[in-house]
Amino acid sequence: MRQNNMSFPLMSPKLRAFENRLSLAPLELQTGDRVLESGAGTGIWASEFAQQNKEEGIMLNIECIDISDRQFPSTHPSNVNFSVHSVVDLPAEWTGTFSYAHQRLLIGAMNDSRWRQAVGELFRVLSPGGWVELVEPDASGYHFDTGPWSKKLKSMCLAMCAETGIIDNLGTFLLPILAEVGFVDVRREVRLVPIGRSGENGYRSEEWRDMWGGMKQPWLSADGYGIAKTEEEIEELLQGSAQEWNNSTDAGTTFCTILARKP
Repeated sequence: MRQNNMSFPLMSPKLRAFENRLSLAPLELQTGDRVLESGAGTGIWASEFAQQNKEEGIMLNIECIDISDRQFPSTHPSNVNFSVHSVVDLPAEWTGTFSYAHQRLLIGAMNDSRWRQAVGELFRVLSPGGWVELVEPDASGYHFDTGPWSKKLKSMCLAMCAETGIIDNLGTFLLPILAEVGFVDVRREVRLVPIGRSGENGYRSEEWRDMWGGMKQPWLSADGYGIAKTEEEIEELLQGSAQEWNNSTDAGTTFCTILARKP
């Protein structure tokens, strides 16, 4: 599967949408517990989660993984480690060693089979009683088609999902898969994140535009799905969409936090 370069400027909008909480799981972590952060990127979530627990007197051992070390920080807390691994193929020696696994924003890198592999691997590496938390956008809940330009943009996004095998309804797709591999207490929380001129409690129009701007090359390779076939046409589409969001109070996108426990 071709990996798409969607880069969500997530942390602040997601945190605000979920009441500024780094985790929604009902955790009872203790000093020495291992935490897995999959799709870690810069490690910003792991660093903040480590600091939050440190302030509560809990020193965790956090393992941050990603498929590339390109975004790994040069300095980080001593109890946060970074390594190059894929969530679909985790080390055998990690079986049953993590009390909590957190993963976010892998929608563009996954299809049906990879999601099933990932969920199975996360189940394997968790210890009994451990929680998994998956934070993803739900493309079926995109509500940013507020005018002619943004309607075309949404059509391109959904066409890309269909052609590349990206799952566009993760909020419902993942629930039975988690249950099938053995997770219990499977549930989700959904939040609508607004998109507009001010970015209050969500994304500024330009942030959301620029996130989709990272998809220019895949779109061009696909001939714009018959909607915007040249770089100039795509740029015009993005600029027009941003203007529509600036003039609308209805634009938004949906994020889901999905929780499950290993019995």
